[in-house]
Amino acid sequence: MDDTQLGLHIPARDIPIPTFLSPEAQAVLGMGRFDEAEYPALDDLAAWRSMIEARDALVLALVEPRAALVEATVVDTDLDGVRTFLITPNRVREDDPRVSLEIHGGGLIMGGGACCRAMAMSSADASGARTWAIDYRMPPDDPYPASLDDCLTAYRALLGEHRPQDIIVRGASAGGNLAAALILRARDEGLPLPAAAVLMTPEIDLTESGDSFHANLGVDSVLTQSLMPANLLYAGDHDLAHPYLSPLFGDFTKGFPPTFLATGTRDLFLSNTVRMHRALRAADISAELHVLESAPHGGFFGAAPEDAALVREIRRFCDTHWAG
Repeated sequence: MDDTQLGLHIPARDIPIPTFLSPEAQAVLGMGRFDEAEYPALDDLAAWRSMIEARDALVLALVEPRAALVEATVVDTDLDGVRTFLITPNRVREDDPRVSLEIHGGGLIMGGGACCRAMAMSSADASGARTWAIDYRMPPDDPYPASLDDCLTAYRALLGEHRPQDIIVRGASAGGNLAAALILRARDEGLPLPAAAVLMTPEIDLTESGDSFHANLGVDSVLTQSLMPANLLYAGDHDLAHPYLSPLFGDFTKGFPPTFLATGTRDLFLSNTVRMHRALRAADISAELHVLESAPHGGFFGAAPEDAALVREIRRFCDTHWAG
Protein backbone atom coordinates (compact mmCIF):
# COMPACT_ATOMS: atom_id res chain seq x y z
CA MET A 1 0.00 0.00 0.00
CA ASP A 2 1.49 3.36 -1.03
CA ASP A 3 1.30 6.67 0.83
CA THR A 4 -1.63 7.95 -1.24
CA GLN A 5 -3.77 5.08 0.04
CA LEU A 6 -2.74 5.69 3.62
CA GLY A 7 -3.72 9.36 3.48
CA LEU A 8 -1.83 12.57 4.09
CA HIS A 9 0.59 12.91 6.99
CA ILE A 10 0.51 16.37 8.57
CA PRO A 11 3.52 17.31 10.71
CA ALA A 12 3.05 19.20 13.96
CA ARG A 13 2.57 22.88 13.29
CA ASP A 14 1.35 26.10 14.87
CA ILE A 15 -1.90 27.64 13.62
CA PRO A 16 -1.92 31.43 14.07
CA ILE A 17 -4.93 33.46 15.14
CA PRO A 18 -6.04 35.59 12.16
CA THR A 19 -5.56 39.27 12.90
CA PHE A 20 -8.59 40.30 10.83
CA LEU A 21 -10.95 38.73 13.37
CA SER A 22 -12.63 40.92 15.98
CA PRO A 23 -10.72 41.31 19.26
CA GLU A 24 -13.43 39.24 20.96
CA ALA A 25 -13.03 36.36 18.51
CA GLN A 26 -9.26 36.51 18.80
CA ALA A 27 -9.58 36.31 22.57
CA VAL A 28 -11.68 33.14 22.34
CA LEU A 29 -9.16 31.46 20.06
CA GLY A 30 -6.38 32.65 22.36
CA MET A 31 -7.85 30.64 25.21
CA GLY A 32 -6.53 27.47 23.59
CA ARG A 33 -8.14 24.05 23.71
CA PHE A 34 -10.76 23.08 26.21
CA ASP A 35 -9.25 19.95 27.65
CA GLU A 36 -11.78 17.15 27.99
CA ALA A 37 -11.21 14.11 30.13
CA GLU A 38 -11.37 10.68 28.56
CA TYR A 39 -14.84 9.20 28.26
CA PRO A 40 -15.67 6.42 30.75
CA ALA A 41 -16.11 2.80 29.73
CA LEU A 42 -19.51 2.27 28.11
CA ASP A 43 -20.70 0.01 30.91
CA ASP A 44 -19.61 2.33 33.76
CA LEU A 45 -22.89 4.25 34.04
CA ALA A 46 -21.97 5.82 37.38
CA ALA A 47 -18.86 7.36 35.84
CA TRP A 48 -20.92 8.71 32.92
CA ARG A 49 -23.38 10.34 35.33
CA SER A 50 -20.51 11.94 37.27
CA MET A 51 -18.88 13.26 34.10
CA ILE A 52 -22.16 14.67 32.77
CA GLU A 53 -22.88 16.44 36.07
CA ALA A 54 -19.44 18.06 36.07
CA ARG A 55 -19.68 19.21 32.45
CA ASP A 56 -23.19 20.57 32.94
CA ALA A 57 -21.90 22.68 35.82
CA LEU A 58 -19.22 24.18 33.58
CA VAL A 59 -21.71 24.92 30.80
CA LEU A 60 -24.20 26.48 33.20
CA ALA A 61 -21.54 28.81 34.60
CA LEU A 62 -20.90 29.99 31.04
CA VAL A 63 -24.48 30.48 29.81
CA GLU A 64 -26.46 31.44 32.92
CA PRO A 65 -25.11 35.02 33.29
CA ARG A 66 -26.24 35.81 29.74
CA ALA A 67 -29.64 34.20 30.31
CA ALA A 68 -30.12 36.29 33.46
CA LEU A 69 -30.16 39.43 31.30
CA VAL A 70 -33.08 38.20 29.18
CA GLU A 71 -36.46 39.74 29.97
CA ALA A 72 -38.95 36.92 29.53
CA THR A 73 -41.49 34.80 31.33
CA VAL A 74 -40.65 31.11 31.72
CA VAL A 75 -43.16 28.38 32.45
CA ASP A 76 -41.82 24.95 33.42
CA THR A 77 -44.49 22.58 32.15
CA ASP A 78 -45.18 18.94 31.31
CA LEU A 79 -46.24 17.98 27.78
CA ASP A 80 -47.53 14.42 27.89
CA GLY A 81 -44.66 13.46 30.17
CA VAL A 82 -42.00 15.60 28.50
CA ARG A 83 -40.57 18.48 30.53
CA THR A 84 -40.64 21.64 28.44
CA PHE A 85 -39.78 25.27 29.16
CA LEU A 86 -42.21 27.70 27.56
CA ILE A 87 -40.33 30.99 27.16
CA THR A 88 -41.99 34.23 26.09
CA PRO A 89 -39.77 37.31 25.66
CA ASN A 90 -41.44 40.39 27.12
CA ARG A 91 -41.42 42.19 23.78
CA VAL A 92 -43.49 39.49 22.01
CA ARG A 93 -47.07 40.56 21.27
CA GLU A 94 -49.79 38.40 22.73
CA ASP A 95 -51.31 37.80 19.27
CA ASP A 96 -47.98 36.85 17.63
CA PRO A 97 -48.45 33.24 16.40
CA ARG A 98 -44.76 32.54 15.68
CA VAL A 99 -43.06 29.88 17.78
CA SER A 100 -39.64 28.24 17.87
CA LEU A 101 -39.19 24.63 18.95
CA GLU A 102 -35.75 24.61 20.54
CA ILE A 103 -33.73 21.40 20.97
CA HIS A 104 -30.61 21.85 23.09
CA GLY A 105 -27.11 20.59 22.37
CA GLY A 106 -24.73 18.69 24.60
CA GLY A 107 -23.34 15.71 22.73
CA LEU A 108 -26.63 13.80 23.14
CA ILE A 109 -25.78 13.17 26.80
CA MET A 110 -25.85 16.53 28.61
CA GLY A 111 -27.30 20.05 28.55
CA GLY A 112 -30.58 19.25 30.30
CA GLY A 113 -32.34 20.90 33.22
CA ALA A 114 -31.02 24.34 34.14
CA CYS A 115 -28.64 24.29 31.13
CA CYS A 116 -31.56 23.69 28.77
CA ARG A 117 -33.49 26.56 30.31
CA ALA A 118 -30.57 29.01 30.19
CA MET A 119 -29.55 28.20 26.61
CA ALA A 120 -33.15 28.47 25.42
CA MET A 121 -33.62 31.86 27.04
CA SER A 122 -30.71 33.28 25.04
CA SER A 123 -32.09 31.70 21.87
CA ALA A 124 -35.59 33.07 22.51
CA ASP A 125 -34.16 36.54 23.07
CA ALA A 126 -32.26 36.36 19.77
CA SER A 127 -35.25 35.09 17.79
CA GLY A 128 -37.78 37.42 19.40
CA ALA A 129 -40.40 34.68 19.40
CA ARG A 130 -42.07 32.30 21.81
CA THR A 131 -39.88 29.30 22.39
CA TRP A 132 -40.66 25.77 23.49
CA ALA A 133 -37.44 24.21 24.83
CA ILE A 134 -37.53 20.44 25.22
CA ASP A 135 -35.74 19.01 28.26
CA TYR A 136 -35.54 15.57 26.68
CA ARG A 137 -34.37 12.36 28.32
CA MET A 138 -30.78 11.28 27.70
CA PRO A 139 -28.25 8.52 28.36
CA PRO A 140 -26.91 6.86 30.33
CA ASP A 141 -30.33 6.14 31.82
CA ASP A 142 -32.42 6.76 28.69
CA PRO A 143 -30.66 5.93 25.41
CA TYR A 144 -32.14 6.17 21.91
CA PRO A 145 -34.98 6.44 21.03
CA ALA A 146 -36.02 8.21 24.28
CA SER A 147 -34.66 11.64 23.24
CA LEU A 148 -36.28 11.51 19.81
CA ASP A 149 -39.54 10.20 21.26
CA ASP A 150 -39.66 13.20 23.60
CA CYS A 151 -39.02 15.62 20.76
CA LEU A 152 -41.79 14.06 18.67
CA THR A 153 -44.20 14.21 21.63
CA ALA A 154 -43.47 17.91 22.10
CA TYR A 155 -43.86 18.59 18.37
CA ARG A 156 -47.24 16.85 18.32
CA ALA A 157 -48.32 18.99 21.29
CA LEU A 158 -47.09 22.12 19.53
CA LEU A 159 -49.10 21.22 16.41
CA GLY A 160 -52.14 21.05 18.64
CA GLU A 161 -51.76 24.75 19.47
CA HIS A 162 -50.05 26.25 16.39
CA ARG A 163 -50.22 25.99 12.62
CA PRO A 164 -47.19 24.22 11.13
CA GLN A 165 -46.36 27.33 9.07
CA ASP A 166 -45.90 29.24 12.33
CA ILE A 167 -43.34 26.75 13.69
CA ILE A 168 -39.58 26.74 13.16
CA VAL A 169 -37.52 23.87 14.57
CA ARG A 170 -34.07 24.85 15.83
CA GLY A 171 -31.16 22.87 17.20
CA ALA A 172 -27.44 23.29 17.75
CA SER A 173 -24.87 20.47 17.75
CA ALA A 174 -26.67 17.43 19.22
CA GLY A 175 -29.83 19.51 19.08
CA GLY A 176 -29.27 19.79 15.34
CA ASN A 177 -29.20 16.01 15.15
CA LEU A 178 -32.50 15.73 17.00
CA ALA A 179 -34.09 18.62 15.08
CA ALA A 180 -33.34 16.97 11.73
CA ALA A 181 -34.27 13.49 12.99
CA LEU A 182 -37.52 14.88 14.39
CA ILE A 183 -38.45 16.33 11.01
CA LEU A 184 -37.65 13.07 9.21
CA ARG A 185 -39.66 11.02 11.67
CA ALA A 186 -42.58 13.47 11.72
CA ARG A 187 -42.65 13.32 7.92
CA ASP A 188 -42.53 9.53 7.94
CA GLU A 189 -45.43 9.42 10.42
CA GLY A 190 -47.54 11.74 8.29
CA LEU A 191 -47.33 14.88 10.42
CA PRO A 192 -47.18 18.31 8.74
CA LEU A 193 -43.69 19.75 8.53
CA PRO A 194 -42.62 23.03 10.16
CA ALA A 195 -42.07 26.21 8.18
CA ALA A 196 -38.28 25.87 8.38
CA ALA A 197 -35.35 24.37 10.25
CA VAL A 198 -32.27 26.02 11.76
CA LEU A 199 -29.37 23.60 12.23
CA MET A 200 -26.34 25.11 13.93
CA THR A 201 -23.17 23.00 13.48
CA PRO A 202 -25.34 19.87 13.63
CA GLU A 203 -24.08 16.50 14.87
CA ILE A 204 -25.92 14.70 12.08
CA ASP A 205 -23.43 11.92 11.30
CA LEU A 206 -22.80 9.70 14.31
CA THR A 207 -20.57 7.47 12.19
CA GLU A 208 -18.14 10.42 12.00
CA SER A 209 -17.31 9.70 8.36
CA GLY A 210 -16.68 13.30 7.25
CA ASP A 211 -13.28 14.72 6.32
CA SER A 212 -13.27 17.37 9.06
CA PHE A 213 -13.38 14.68 11.77
CA HIS A 214 -9.74 14.14 10.77
CA ALA A 215 -8.71 17.47 9.21
CA ASN A 216 -9.99 19.59 12.12
CA LEU A 217 -9.11 17.21 14.95
CA GLY A 218 -6.78 19.20 17.18
CA VAL A 219 -7.73 22.42 15.37
CA ASP A 220 -11.19 22.75 16.93
CA SER A 221 -10.55 24.16 20.40
CA VAL A 222 -14.02 23.18 21.68
CA LEU A 223 -14.49 19.63 20.38
CA THR A 224 -11.04 18.27 21.06
CA GLN A 225 -11.68 14.57 20.50
CA SER A 226 -13.98 12.12 18.74
CA LEU A 227 -17.45 11.88 20.29
CA MET A 228 -17.79 8.22 19.33
CA PRO A 229 -18.03 6.88 22.91
CA ALA A 230 -21.00 9.18 23.57
CA ASN A 231 -22.51 8.26 20.19
CA LEU A 232 -22.34 4.57 21.08
CA LEU A 233 -23.81 5.21 24.53
CA TYR A 234 -26.68 7.13 22.91
CA ALA A 235 -27.38 4.60 20.15
CA GLY A 236 -27.18 1.44 22.24
CA ASP A 237 -27.63 -1.55 19.92
CA HIS A 238 -29.00 0.55 17.03
CA ASP A 239 -27.21 1.21 13.73
CA LEU A 240 -25.38 4.56 13.88
CA ALA A 241 -26.08 5.07 10.16
CA HIS A 242 -29.89 4.92 10.54
CA PRO A 243 -31.38 8.28 9.44
CA TYR A 244 -33.07 8.81 12.81
CA LEU A 245 -29.60 8.57 14.40
CA SER A 246 -27.59 10.13 11.57
CA PRO A 247 -30.04 12.34 9.63
CA LEU A 248 -27.37 13.11 7.04
CA PHE A 249 -28.22 9.73 5.51
CA GLY A 250 -31.95 10.44 5.21
CA ASP A 251 -33.95 10.57 1.99
CA PHE A 252 -34.69 14.26 1.51
CA THR A 253 -36.52 13.75 -1.78
CA LYS A 254 -39.55 12.78 0.30
CA GLY A 255 -39.69 16.28 1.76
CA PHE A 256 -37.85 18.57 4.17
CA PRO A 257 -38.43 22.25 5.05
CA PRO A 258 -36.18 25.16 4.04
CA THR A 259 -33.06 24.94 6.18
CA PHE A 260 -30.46 27.33 7.59
CA LEU A 261 -27.08 25.72 8.32
CA ALA A 262 -24.09 27.28 10.08
CA THR A 263 -20.60 26.12 10.99
CA GLY A 264 -17.01 27.39 11.22
CA THR A 265 -13.81 26.64 9.33
CA ARG A 266 -12.24 25.12 12.48
CA ASP A 267 -15.37 23.20 13.50
CA LEU A 268 -15.00 19.44 13.92
CA PHE A 269 -18.53 19.22 12.46
CA LEU A 270 -17.70 21.30 9.37
CA SER A 271 -18.14 18.26 7.12
CA ASN A 272 -21.48 17.44 8.75
CA THR A 273 -22.84 20.87 7.91
CA VAL A 274 -21.41 21.09 4.39
CA ARG A 275 -22.55 17.58 3.46
CA MET A 276 -26.04 18.24 4.83
CA HIS A 277 -26.26 21.36 2.69
CA ARG A 278 -25.25 19.41 -0.42
CA ALA A 279 -27.70 16.59 0.40
CA LEU A 280 -30.57 19.05 0.76
CA ARG A 281 -29.68 20.89 -2.44
CA ALA A 282 -29.38 17.60 -4.33
CA ALA A 283 -33.01 16.98 -3.34
CA ASP A 284 -33.97 20.54 -4.45
CA ILE A 285 -34.61 21.64 -0.85
CA SER A 286 -34.01 25.34 -0.18
CA ALA A 287 -30.95 25.57 2.07
CA GLU A 288 -28.53 28.29 3.19
CA LEU A 289 -24.98 27.52 4.32
CA HIS A 290 -23.10 30.03 6.50
CA VAL A 291 -19.47 29.37 7.46
CA LEU A 292 -17.73 31.58 10.02
CA GLU A 293 -14.03 32.11 9.34
CA SER A 294 -11.79 30.55 12.04
CA ALA A 295 -14.74 29.61 14.27
CA PRO A 296 -14.51 26.43 16.34
CA HIS A 297 -17.58 24.40 17.24
CA GLY A 298 -20.35 26.71 18.40
CA GLY A 299 -18.69 29.90 17.19
CA PHE A 300 -17.19 32.39 19.62
CA PHE A 301 -19.52 31.81 22.60
CA GLY A 302 -21.84 34.62 21.52
CA ALA A 303 -19.25 37.17 22.61
CA ALA A 304 -18.01 38.40 19.23
CA PRO A 305 -19.39 40.62 16.45
CA GLU A 306 -19.09 37.58 14.18
CA ASP A 307 -21.68 35.81 16.36
CA ALA A 308 -23.98 38.84 16.27
CA ALA A 309 -23.78 38.94 12.47
CA LEU A 310 -24.80 35.28 12.31
CA VAL A 311 -27.72 35.91 14.67
CA ARG A 312 -28.94 38.64 12.31
CA GLU A 313 -28.82 36.18 9.42
CA ILE A 314 -30.80 33.62 11.42
CA ARG A 315 -33.37 36.24 12.37
CA ARG A 316 -33.74 37.28 8.71
CA PHE A 317 -34.17 33.66 7.64
CA CYS A 318 -36.74 32.92 10.33
CA ASP A 319 -38.74 36.10 9.71
CA THR A 320 -38.85 35.26 6.00
CA HIS A 321 -40.20 31.77 6.51
CA TRP A 322 -42.56 32.62 9.35
CA ALA A 323 -44.08 35.22 7.06
CA GLY A 324 -44.36 32.71 4.23
